[in-house]
Amino acid sequence: MADRSARGTERVPSIRAWVGAERDCGPRQPTDNVAPSQEVSITKPLTNRDGRPGRLSTLERRAALAAPADADGFVSAGHRVGGIRLHVRQRVTPGTTTPCVLLHGLAVSHRYLMPTALRLGARSVHIPDLAGFGLSGKPSTVLDVGDHADMIAGLVDALGTAPVALLGHSFGSQVAVEVALRRPDLVAALILAGPTTDPAAASPLGQIGRLLRSLPYEDLRQAPILAADIRDAGPRRILRTLRYAANDHIEAKLPALRVPTLLIRGGRDRIAPQGWLDRAGDLIAGARTLTVDRAAHNVVATAGPDTAAAVRDFLETDVEPRLPGRAMRRQPDGQGRVAA
Repeated sequence: MADRSARGTERVPSIRAWVGAERDCGPRQPTDNVAPSQEVSITKPLTNRDGRPGRLSTLERRAALAAPADADGFVSAGHRVGGIRLHVRQRVTPGTTTPCVLLHGLAVSHRYLMPTALRLGARSVHIPDLAGFGLSGKPSTVLDVGDHADMIAGLVDALGTAPVALLGHSFGSQVAVEVALRRPDLVAALILAGPTTDPAAASPLGQIGRLLRSLPYEDLRQAPILAADIRDAGPRRILRTLRYAANDHIEAKLPALRVPTLLIRGGRDRIAPQGWLDRAGDLIAGARTLTVDRAAHNVVATAGPDTAAAVRDFLETDVEPRLPGRAMRRQPDGQGRVAA
């Protein structure tokens, strides 16, 4: 534990970390036997270009709105899964590092995930728009959590890159958990950022209320990105998906997870408060939890450098050493490189 904490201090700046028990991906032990979380203070700031987490830089806003044009090493690709065309923003990098698949939240798309995606290092990154959202096809039926999970599993099968690290934000975390339970062969690790739905507010009104309390802490420069996403999805799909999200009892599923898991939230997030993150971490054997100071719910957008640094550290420390052929050699700049 001491060694891991020391490495984290170097690699995950400006994040307070609660590091759980040593990971045990074998049979699930009762929650009471999981070691309590230990708070580790991490002090060196790693910020967006304008000086602090919680803000979106000009480069990040441009990258978010670039699709379908090529930009920053990312291109747009189309994959047909279950008769629906999925738009995928992706950067394919040759090598043996663990690919990342990023799943967006409710009403949004790949766009706001770009600040994190840009900094995930020397690995392939795929960011699909869920069916009905962003630039993906718009089925007449609104998909629920299980339907989206089946679509993402089909996409990962088509990509041929399994096992992957699944990063889900907000509603995307619910889809990621469902994929890991239905198709564990596809998932090497889970990163759940701002995970929903906290049982203490598991209703559409409860979630809307928390959203309204979280909005004052979000960067207004996200507005053009979110406006494009809401336009693409439409109110009917957003509201129906909100009901599906509220009725999906993720807390009952978390104890069944058998993959290394990292949970992240912004320190000002009112949708996924600290108490819920701690509880979710206690339900997953060996999970790690991290809080990014000064970021709110959209931590993947407004604290992209911090979030990406945490993900890289997690994969290089907890995940890739356990995967044959995917060992990483640490680099001073935090980028991964395939070991010789």
